[in-house]
Amino acid sequence: MPYALDRITPTSARLRLWPHNTLAPRGFVVVIALVALALALPLLALVGTPALWGLLPFAGLAVWGLWYAIHRNWRDRAIIEEMQLSRSRVHLRHVGADGSVQEWQADPHWVTLSLIPKGGPVEQYLTLTGGGREVELGAFLTPPERVTLHQDLSDLLIALRSYA
Repeated sequence: MPYALDRITPTSARLRLWPHNTLAPRGFVVVIALVALALALPLLALVGTPALWGLLPFAGLAVWGLWYAIHRNWRDRAIIEEMQLSRSRVHLRHVGADGSVQEWQADPHWVTLSLIPKGGPVEQYLTLTGGGREVELGAFLTPPERVTLHQDLSDLLIALRSYA
C-alpha cells in the first residue's frame, strides 16, 4: 500500500500517502541500457557507411525521449499527503508535484469521511469534510487502495472520538 498509518499514542496518529512508483532508480538504468543496446545492435551493421550518421540521431533521440518521459513521470508523481490526527485536531498537508502546499484542518468530532463508490469524479472517491471545506484524500491511489484507506481511517476516527 502506498500509505503508512502510524498510531503514535492512543490519542494521536500520523498518515502519510504517496503515489506508487513501479520503476525504481536501478530499474530505470536497466531499461535505458537495454533500449540503448537494442537500438545499437542493428546500427553495428551500418558502421563505416554514411547511413549510420543518418540513423544515429534518431536512435539517440529515441533513448533521450524515453529517459525524459520516465524522468518527467517521476517528477509529476512527487506528491505527498500527510495527515496528523489527534483528539483536538485533524490536519492535512498536501505537497504537490510543483512544490505547492495546501493545508486543511478541522475538529475531529466534526470531520466526516465519505467514500462515494460511483458518481464522483473518480471511482471510490474519498473525501474529508469539516472546517467548512471538503477535501479529496489520496487522489493518486487506486480504487481498492482508497477503500482500504477509508476503512482504516474510519476505524481510527471512531477510536479518536471515543477515547476517554
